[in-house]
Amino acid sequence: MNELSDPKAVRAHYGKVHPLAQTKVLSRIDKHARAFIERSPFLVIASADGSGHADAAPRGDAPGFVAVADDKTLLIPDRPGNNRVDTLTNVAENANIGLIFFVPGINETLRINGRAKVTAHPKRLESLWAQGKAPPSALIVTVEEVFFHCGKALIRSGLWDASRQLKRSAFPTLGQIIADQIANVDAAEADVAIEADYKTNLY
Repeated sequence: MNELSDPKAVRAHYGKVHPLAQTKVLSRIDKHARAFIERSPFLVIASADGSGHADAAPRGDAPGFVAVADDKTLLIPDRPGNNRVDTLTNVAENANIGLIFFVPGINETLRINGRAKVTAHPKRLESLWAQGKAPPSALIVTVEEVFFHCGKALIRSGLWDASRQLKRSAFPTLGQIIADQIANVDAAEADVAIEADYKTNLY
């Protein structure tokens, strides 16, 4: 049995943390983190409900769609979606949140951990409008930890390498996937509905 079943076992297996990794964590957004966020069109939000059930959800828009209100506060708009609102309901139960920001072409990522709350206050949403529309709500994130993550994962994956991109025809459409997973769904009709939603319901 080689399971590493507690934090001490994991730490013993991997040894000491590299000094740079230990000391690079900031408690505020500095000029480099701010510049990265301003250039980022995409992030992933990790959250968990009150029972600890975890979820990770993507968010994306034009670079800089996440507003840096000050060096301890981020505003993340929630654009129209399918109304599952998993992240928002999680945050309403459990404020702890983790973010990872990506910038196309840069292998390093930015990680931010902190606490969040959901707001629909018009004043808070003023800076988050896009395409002439306000988001239904936003997350107000109080920053607790900020650090850059090395590029090894993105280098290994070749994420930004265009030659590794899969042709869309090599994988089923979302409509086909849903039809295969759910009874009495027509794949072609589902694809038409999804494409229409992409065109008319982004904002």
